[in-house]
Amino acid sequence: MPRSIDISRVRNIGIMAHVDAGKTTVTERILFFTGKRHRIGEVDDGDATMDWMVQERERGITITSATTSTYWRDHKINVIDTPGHVDFTAEVERSLRVLDGAVAVFCAVSGVQPQSETVWRQAAKYGVPRLAFINKMDRVGASFWNVVREIRKELGANAVPIVIPIGEESVFRGVVDLVTMSAIFYDETPEGMLLRYAPIPDSHLAQARRAESELIERVSEQDEALLEKYVSGTRPEAIEVARALRTATIRGDIVPVLCGAAGHNKGIRRLLDAVIDFLPSPADLPPIRGVGPNGAEAVRHCTDEAPLSALAFKVQADKHLRRLTYVRVYSGVLKAGEYAQNSTRNKRQRIGRLFEMHANSRETIDELHAGDVGAVAGIAETFTGDTLCSESHPVVLEAIKFPAPVMSIAVAPENRVDADRLTDSLIRLTDEDPTFTSRVNTETAQVVISGMGELHLEIIVDRLRREFGVGVSVGPPRVAYRETLIGTVVHEHRHVKQTGGRGQYAHMIIRVEPGIPGSGLQFENEVVGGRIPREYIPSIERGVNDVIAEGPYAGFPMVAVKVTVLDGSAHEVDSSDFAFRTCGSVGFRDACRRAGLELLEPVMAIEVIAPEEHTGAVTTSFYAKRGKVVHMEKIGESLVLQARAPLAEMFGYSSELRNMTSGRGVFTMQFDAYETVPLALAEKIIKAQRERRDR
Repeated sequence: MPRSIDISRVRNIGIMAHVDAGKTTVTERILFFTGKRHRIGEVDDGDATMDWMVQERERGITITSATTSTYWRDHKINVIDTPGHVDFTAEVERSLRVLDGAVAVFCAVSGVQPQSETVWRQAAKYGVPRLAFINKMDRVGASFWNVVREIRKELGANAVPIVIPIGEESVFRGVVDLVTMSAIFYDETPEGMLLRYAPIPDSHLAQARRAESELIERVSEQDEALLEKYVSGTRPEAIEVARALRTATIRGDIVPVLCGAAGHNKGIRRLLDAVIDFLPSPADLPPIRGVGPNGAEAVRHCTDEAPLSALAFKVQADKHLRRLTYVRVYSGVLKAGEYAQNSTRNKRQRIGRLFEMHANSRETIDELHAGDVGAVAGIAETFTGDTLCSESHPVVLEAIKFPAPVMSIAVAPENRVDADRLTDSLIRLTDEDPTFTSRVNTETAQVVISGMGELHLEIIVDRLRREFGVGVSVGPPRVAYRETLIGTVVHEHRHVKQTGGRGQYAHMIIRVEPGIPGSGLQFENEVVGGRIPREYIPSIERGVNDVIAEGPYAGFPMVAVKVTVLDGSAHEVDSSDFAFRTCGSVGFRDACRRAGLELLEPVMAIEVIAPEEHTGAVTTSFYAKRGKVVHMEKIGESLVLQARAPLAEMFGYSSELRNMTSGRGVFTMQFDAYETVPLALAEKIIKAQRERRDR
């Protein structure tokens, strides 16, 4: 079946921002002005279309990325609204992996915030072209030019305004379009917000001409034809500026900046025009590259005629279909009822029903074409990051990398029926969320779930109870401590055991030393002359990994360890894989104790926004938590405080901050680094860990 719209008229975009910058409000206005919805959904009222989960509507935040499709100027726009809270940054990561462009939303008062930087880096990693939309221009303290400067300084972006505001704060009433050099006013009428095009007011004409000159200058730096005109003093035509601006934006050389007040329907239609005019279609981008059957590079062009290649970027538990897998088709056509190859897992998958998604509602379709984003039912063995491709033309696309969870809690079923449900529910949730893990601690028989933070785990537990109907009780949070080496030793270990029959013999000399910070195990083999047969070296590594999983210091996983096998010997009869694995495990454990061990804890980067009068209380709270304040700045009427503190001290801080600031303070927190635990505290942690293991 031919596609309904030419690929050049498709835009796959994401809306990304720091929490509370107005990202979901922008998305809701996009749906309204494009006719997808006939009533505006409000985040504060709990009826936003894209925040469809119960937990999202209750808390007024986005938790999971939601996909929809709409139309503007005969173009199809596939939109993914992403979360702004750091606990759910994995949703942003996987969305940006499959998007062609993004709109970064910034608050006109708060400017560039920590999660703004995070999502910007994520977009840069995948080479996603961006527009910047400075929202909330009608708020007290709003400053368009301050935010532009912050985008340039903090994000290193070549931010170029293509509109400038007419008024700020309570007198924000329109924008000057620098491409066409005309004014757009937003007139409130009983029927709604009307656009009125008019000449630029005299009060803003000089500023507009300066901004226009800067726009042309910056665009000319990216386009030779425009540069010639600029140097000769000739003003280029608006269509020439727009064409050059589009090319530079797609290359990532320029970030066009717009502004508005989404809560009052201002600036959204100009933003939609910019999405069409400056962000790329799938056909504008380079072909996707992957790995073919023999390890050679394989290239897939974004056309329906090319062999199928698609990336599964999200798995979602669904109460009716049980499981939905979101895919981005890069080449070829994915058809319902046909077979595709999961080349990542070497599984043949029958494509069940296909859907075009609109948040949690869906429309059944027959096929997804190159450049499309949709969902598939019935492919139970396909997970986030897997590649679906043509069986006759296999290819593996680059997978998606996610950060490891940093916080754990124990959950226990309330009765035997809940115990059976809990196992199945956790499997479905771990399939859905790559940053959520669950495991059974064999020593304590506890079910331990791990995630990106307090809010993340709170949402998981709430979903277990309400969505999956599982009664669970929650134990105190446990920090994901790590162990690492202090020094370097060369250690010799000989494993000899004689039981009357065939014995066990393994002998090795290893060097144990600190590895690269932030890494796991680096294992190297320097044995020469076959003194340890090559087939036994992996057994030594498995033995080392047995100890890495539960370190010798306190039973926490080890990090940043380098092990080099230097020498050893084997017996032609008594040596075996088991003997060398035991030798590797016991010998490595002894070597670690000789080298010295220390305990590491996750330290978090925290940003608090609170009224200035609460500065003293907020600052003191961090010093009481073994933390330190890194930076303080006043923005508008609020104090923005950046600090670092151990995760172990931050549990329950949301309630503490609310109490300190009469409910007016908010904070965000993200993992920063692992750092050494003070010795006196480490001894207490180790003692408590051993007591738990002995119970």
